[in-house]
Amino acid sequence: MCPLRINGSPNGNVKTLESAGTIFEAEDSDILLRIMERPRAINVSFEERPSNELLSNHFECLSPHGRRSGFNSPRSYTSFEAHAMVGEAWENMKRSIFYYRRQPVGTVAAMDHSVEELNYDQVFVRDFVPSALAFLMNGEEEVVKNFLLKTLHLQSWEKMIDQFKLGEGVMPASFKVIHNPVRNREILIADFGESAIGRVAPVDSGFWWIILLRAYTRHTGDSSLAEMPECQRGMRLILTLCLSEAFDTFPTLLCADGCCMIDRRMGVYGYPIEIQALFFMALRCALLLLKQDQEGKEFIERIVKRLHALSFHMRNYFWLDLKQLNDIYRYKTEEYSHTAVNKFNVMPDSLPDWVFDFMPTRGGYFIGNVSPARMDFRWFCLGNCVAILSSLATPEQASAIMDLIESRWDELVGEMPLKICYPALESHEWRIVTGCDPKNTRWSYHNGGSWPVLLWLLTAACIKTGAPTNCETCHRTC
Repeated sequence: MCPLRINGSPNGNVKTLESAGTIFEAEDSDILLRIMERPRAINVSFEERPSNELLSNHFECLSPHGRRSGFNSPRSYTSFEAHAMVGEAWENMKRSIFYYRRQPVGTVAAMDHSVEELNYDQVFVRDFVPSALAFLMNGEEEVVKNFLLKTLHLQSWEKMIDQFKLGEGVMPASFKVIHNPVRNREILIADFGESAIGRVAPVDSGFWWIILLRAYTRHTGDSSLAEMPECQRGMRLILTLCLSEAFDTFPTLLCADGCCMIDRRMGVYGYPIEIQALFFMALRCALLLLKQDQEGKEFIERIVKRLHALSFHMRNYFWLDLKQLNDIYRYKTEEYSHTAVNKFNVMPDSLPDWVFDFMPTRGGYFIGNVSPARMDFRWFCLGNCVAILSSLATPEQASAIMDLIESRWDELVGEMPLKICYPALESHEWRIVTGCDPKNTRWSYHNGGSWPVLLWLLTAACIKTGAPTNCETCHRTC
């Protein structure tokens, strides 16, 4: 039996934002935040209601092998019989803790440092988030707080790459600690993309930072960190980058290849589902974290408007089920005016053969990308799971995503969880799209590779949709 169960709806205080129209209700117990509360029963609702209310309760370089963290065994051991694998996992977590001037500030990306030229011995913002949630569940808030403050400090650095200055709000992809022999002290060194493979800045780091700040605030009940002027300014800088007006006619966020978890060239340039789902979730978290001062209210109004436009766009144009697939198959092209049905001028001949076999009678998902004359029909796990957790997906769409996972379990999970995308690019297409990147040969790494770290997102999505009580998906996962 799956140990997770569903509770009733939460209680929360609400207040009215008079300057906003009808907005989304970001409930006080979305799955990412409630999953960390004890007891282990988890409330998963994050519903939206047609109202104009907002919740006031806010959603020294040392080798990691060289020092024990001093962290106790998981406190949750007292509520259930611990499996040996859980104890081993916590021991590995303790060994992976990264210290700066004797303070824990994160966990390294990987314990295997056999390939020294890679940067897996650094703390990555996106990689630390699942570790941070585990630490919060175990009552170890210090490392999470230190991480949030250190990355915030790094954000304030001037970011120059080949004489070009990046936006102020860019958060680092990763950071490391080096010893300064002159001053005999340790210093932090951040990577904003200047050292990354492909030289791309991380778009998702800022989103993960806001989401984690909300998780920390909600779990600890301490809003003082989020209310610090530095944190408020950090959020506003991130939002300034994301909410800026430009030439784009879509509310989605333009993103280059390699700027997210898929950090190699994989044909996700444009409006990848992963970034849009994280963008949506970060906006909802920021809505609860921003102070109601003059600057905060201005951003809140902009966020509310963007959420409306973004949810409409994603739910209508990124969603694919059997009915929508048949509609696309019969699209007319070269349509002009506001009455056009084929708004992006997608050619029906561009529909890949595999998608007809992949799409079950019951089920659907958010496709990988939508832009002029192009729809990327690939399934991307992270984007669809985050869409469920953030309520970007409607309840009906969330259930359809879980139905699709259940129907296509062998393809998406199989014997080795969990594929980051499906299907893999092969042969000539692989050469063109990836630039012949040997790391992304078919069914490896980003190109249809299996990522066990994604299981926490799938499990959370199962809980959010009530899957533990009515389908086999969560039973297999847990």
